[in-house]
Amino acid sequence: MTHYPGDATQPAPVRVLAINPNTNPTVTQRVREVLQAQAPPGVIIEAESPHQGPRAVESGQDKTRAASHVMALIESRMAQGYAGYILACFDDIAVAEARALTGAPVVSLAEAGIRRADATGGPFTVITTFEGAVATIESLCESYDVKERCRVVATGIGVSETAARTTLAETRLASLCEGARAEGARAIVLGSGAFAGRGAQLTRRHGLPVMDGFAEALAFVLRQAEPMRARGT
Repeated sequence: MTHYPGDATQPAPVRVLAINPNTNPTVTQRVREVLQAQAPPGVIIEAESPHQGPRAVESGQDKTRAASHVMALIESRMAQGYAGYILACFDDIAVAEARALTGAPVVSLAEAGIRRADATGGPFTVITTFEGAVATIESLCESYDVKERCRVVATGIGVSETAARTTLAETRLASLCEGARAEGARAIVLGSGAFAGRGAQLTRRHGLPVMDGFAEALAFVLRQAEPMRARGT
């Protein structure tokens, strides 16, 4: 039997939905660009944010509002057959609810980045944006059982200004990276979606692993999704 090019059935692409819980289009676009650049062949990345909700998630009230809109977005898109979901923020906003609803791999930048940093085997530092996020991240570290090895610090700059890379935001970020290395950190985790795509550049500049959670989150989703796809679920 003669076989011709194209006879073999090509595997269906793996589709991953990344959700930016805030409504800042600059952050959402950057999330899309970073994940698309990191996606292996055969993986399609879609990035969205809710049509309603806070422009920046910087308070408990913001988090509550964002969570409801994130869940509404997931519910409206579930039938499109995503292999998994990435919550592109440094908090576990709606993660547990999304896992229960979809039955698919769901991970936040926080969990993916923090667990990867902890795997380096030494102390690590999380650098976030506004001071109010520090307690939340410390609580996440405690829930992941890594709090004793993690130090959380903040630039004192909001999400929007951080995403815009203003001079002040960049100066504060550089200073905290240098401080983390001087204090013996084995790795740095960038604790906000506003830092999307900064890991490689800062790794080269500061001489230790700096991760923003994106590559780690994508790897988690694809790894967890593979057995499910093999079973046809």
